[in-house]
Amino acid sequence: MNEKQMTRMSSGKGFIAALDQSGGSTPKALKAYGIDESSYDTDEAMFNLVHEMRSRIIESPEFTSEHILGAILFEGTMEREIEGLPTVDYLWEKKGILSFLKIDKGLAAEENGVQLLKPIPDLAEILENASDHHIFGTKERSLIKLANRDGIKAVVTQQFELAKQVSDAGLVPIIEPEVDIHSPEKAAAEAILKEELVAHLATLEPHFKVMLKLSIPTIDNFYEELAVDPHVVRVVALSGGYSRDEANERLSRNHQLIASFSRALSEGLTFQQTPEEFDQRLKESVLAIYQASIA
Repeated sequence: MNEKQMTRMSSGKGFIAALDQSGGSTPKALKAYGIDESSYDTDEAMFNLVHEMRSRIIESPEFTSEHILGAILFEGTMEREIEGLPTVDYLWEKKGILSFLKIDKGLAAEENGVQLLKPIPDLAEILENASDHHIFGTKERSLIKLANRDGIKAVVTQQFELAKQVSDAGLVPIIEPEVDIHSPEKAAAEAILKEELVAHLATLEPHFKVMLKLSIPTIDNFYEELAVDPHVVRVVALSGGYSRDEANERLSRNHQLIASFSRALSEGLTFQQTPEEFDQRLKESVLAIYQASIA
């Protein structure tokens, strides 16, 4: 991380592309891309195919810093190459796009209406490896299903404890306490979540910087207060299962909130498309998400 990169992330126009599907979600991502599970019979073959998919997106002339600030990567993607360069170096040197590493190990069982992060026993090694690969920041996802104050407090406390370790390693943490868009208590959960985030941000040292990745709020502009907090580099939104059109429409109504979409970004892209068809579909997706992010 350097001053140029921090300035780019804090004030640049654009959005973050989430390309971090891991073991559990990879088959679903490949199926949406037009590759059925019958096309591979080992994890290695599966991850080779998903790297080819991600490489195709990243290499596309439509995937540029004009619209995209950063990309969130799975560890296997970080450790592979694109056109002979390590993926992170390719993104920054060839595209001007920053990289984030997904570091969580998935979700624990639900308790008090939330799912905390599973333990990350090899965290120190992961963060050292990320630094060695020139990663800018990390991403770690929890899930909130109900407006349970004890559960939400536990999620935010765990997220900030992890964020401090990430920051000490010289990286910028993306704190992601996702609120399930299908929750019957979504708005109430968001109200508690904001209270907890504000309280934790108030305890941080002046130099400490974080990013927040949140579900698009039920009440428009509900997170503006967080976006202007001096500790917050950027507030980004996950699509959370909304279609791209609905996610963009909801996002466009929220000031100082930019996209960090995964499924909504790759929607409509398939293995079978010609290069021209693929690039055109990606262009439409990128431009629509970009416009919603800068609205």
